[in-house]
Amino acid sequence: MQPYIAGLRALGVDARALRLPRGAAERAMAPLREQVGAGLSDAVIGGHSYGGRVASMVAAQTAPAGLVLLSYPLHRPGHPEEPRASHWSEIACPVLVLSGDRDQFARADLLREAVKQLPRAELHLYPGMRHGLQQVADDVARRISAFVRAP
Repeated sequence: MQPYIAGLRALGVDARALRLPRGAAERAMAPLREQVGAGLSDAVIGGHSYGGRVASMVAAQTAPAGLVLLSYPLHRPGHPEEPRASHWSEIACPVLVLSGDRDQFARADLLREAVKQLPRAELHLYPGMRHGLQQVADDVARRISAFVRAP
């Protein structure tokens, strides 16, 4: 997360990385809520891969100001028949989804379809990128900054 955090801070966005326990995503939801604190409804939350999955599950149960998903793990590699987005239809806040079009955890066609469950979502696919967007961290930070500042 550090390249994204640094890029966002350089653009004047107060950003920080959270520490989440590994294991079942459900187990990490309470630590995310605790670390964000009482200002959850005013915060844009999100994360990369597992962190994004946890943040999306929190967003389905609460109402953050926004949600940013970087390389969301829509399915296990090689198992597109096991999607992990059934809760997305419960997310009411604006959502920014950034992913590589060759991400082994999210086939692009399935991700495009899944994003339709989100009432207010923007999807950007990076050509040739896999599960990780550090090579385009500056563009990721720019897009997140614009998303956070949008009315």
